[in-house]
Amino acid sequence: MVKEDFKKIISDLLKNQKLGVLATDLDGLPYTSLIAFAATDDLHHIFFSTLKDTRKFSNMSRNPRVTLLIDNRSNQRTDFYDAIAVAAQGSVEELQKSQSKFRTLYLNKHPYLEEFVNSPNCAILQLNVEKYQYVSQFQDVKILELED
Repeated sequence: MVKEDFKKIISDLLKNQKLGVLATDLDGLPYTSLIAFAATDDLHHIFFSTLKDTRKFSNMSRNPRVTLLIDNRSNQRTDFYDAIAVAAQGSVEELQKSQSKFRTLYLNKHPYLEEFVNSPNCAILQLNVEKYQYVSQFQDVKILELED
């Protein structure tokens, strides 16, 4: 598969899916959470939000290294042949709520979360993606390393 085709498949998945599973580190064990996200067109950043008093926020404060899994499964038999999953790996940093790129991308994709995002206890986070791991047909694995 050509690198540009690979990027397009990942980009389309990130645009079409609204939710992903975030894996953080809880004392050496994976801790997973379902989150709403939005990604930049260049695939370098993924934005999400959470309350500051959550376990995932505490985990990321101690260890900003995370993985976000996004997939297109439909819980049908065809998933064994057609489903794809992408794991975005990198580190997270907290942003200011006024960050315009976040507000444009995230709230355009999830306008129903505006009140949540504007709440005083809400943190805006940016995943700085280092690489994507793409899996199709449960065994065909490809890696896309992002360059700065």
